[in-house]
Amino acid sequence: MPGRDDRPLGSSARAAATRAADLVNVLLTGEPDVEAVRAVLVSHGEQEPLDLTAADLPRLREAAQRLRTVFAATTVTAAADALNELLVRHARAPRLTTHEGAHPWHVHVDSHDDAPWDEWLIASSCLALANLLADRQHAPGGLCASASCRRAFAELGGGSPRRYCSTRCATRERVAAHRRRE
Repeated sequence: MPGRDDRPLGSSARAAATRAADLVNVLLTGEPDVEAVRAVLVSHGEQEPLDLTAADLPRLREAAQRLRTVFAATTVTAAADALNELLVRHARAPRLTTHEGAHPWHVHVDSHDDAPWDEWLIASSCLALANLLADRQHAPGGLCASASCRRAFAELGGGSPRRYCSTRCATRERVAAHRRRE
């Protein structure tokens, strides 16, 4: 597919993991439309033209549901188990591609350069999340601890594991806890 660049090394793994979380969130919140999904893809560097249609959305939602299990894992072992299961079911042997010279060489684990969107999403996301897990030896993401949010997020930093998807959610929860104590 034009514009699909899922190089999973270094900062590319972090970018692809963040893209995965953002796509999980847009695909699993309400009823997403093609433009909302397209906007997320473009915001993460995918290049137009994108041949994404409404017919792709049900399978993309299913792929997002499967990826959410990785973000929902509460331990590194559970995340690794979820990733291994998804990789066995959805990834193919690694191969190098440039998309016929449109991009630098990078690794794909989907079946071919024009794989369906759902196959690309799950395979490229699992590769990126697996690289993060292996590099950091921590779960590669999480779900926001705010009961009113529960959005997926990629765990990219060092230090203590994140509990919230954003400072907004963390602040909202901290203020709510403070008010409950008063």
